[in-house]
Amino acid sequence: MILTRFAPSPTGLLHLGHAYAAEQAFNFGACLLRIEDIDHTRSRPEYTLAIYEDLRWLGFDWPGPVRVQSNHRAQYDAVISALDEKSVLYRDFTTRSGREDRNRPPVIKLSVERAMDVLGTHTLSYQDRGNLCPVDLTTLTDPTVVRRDIGTSYHIAVTHDDWRQNITHVCRGQDLTGNTPVHVLIQTLMGWPIPIYHHHGLVMESDTKKMSKRHGSQTIRSLREAGYLPGAVLTMARDAVPSTQH
Repeated sequence: MILTRFAPSPTGLLHLGHAYAAEQAFNFGACLLRIEDIDHTRSRPEYTLAIYEDLRWLGFDWPGPVRVQSNHRAQYDAVISALDEKSVLYRDFTTRSGREDRNRPPVIKLSVERAMDVLGTHTLSYQDRGNLCPVDLTTLTDPTVVRRDIGTSYHIAVTHDDWRQNITHVCRGQDLTGNTPVHVLIQTLMGWPIPIYHHHGLVMESDTKKMSKRHGSQTIRSLREAGYLPGAVLTMARDAVPSTQH
């Protein structure tokens, strides 16, 4: 049985890109809804409520309860502790300007070199859309697994939740493909199964720019208020994905 998830962040209103991603996930197989709100600096409760409302208006449904990441911080802390016990983490006091500042909390990074020593290999792999994708760990930059501002990271929360929720297939946009080698590394270190990945195309605002909340992209709410029907919005979203990405 296929089990996937749709996991938006409540940092703004959903737009056409989310409509397309939701359709891809909910039509892929049994699909859970997850609210990825660990970034408390940007997430807002009103956006969480809007996610539920917009998705139901589009015709999607999901089993409960919905997993809300901010309710599970202790579980993410436990993952960090487990990785720390494997001696693959280190504290980094370097600021974005490149200087060291020990008066600020550090970020915590995963040492890829130490991870390769623990695993005894520099090569991993995963499946994406039916293709076997090799991961050469020697090409990875040490990822941040604990941000100084939120106390964890997307990498930790998403891999933990996929394991915790028994996700078999991860259906998400091509813009997240670059994160997958890091996720496979964390999954392997933690002894978690590696899901099958399906990175789908993206709704584009132009030939070079994907649709984004940060760029004020057209929202599902604004389309609803303009009188569009759900089917028309989904068709509009599909039409905005370049044929080369299908």
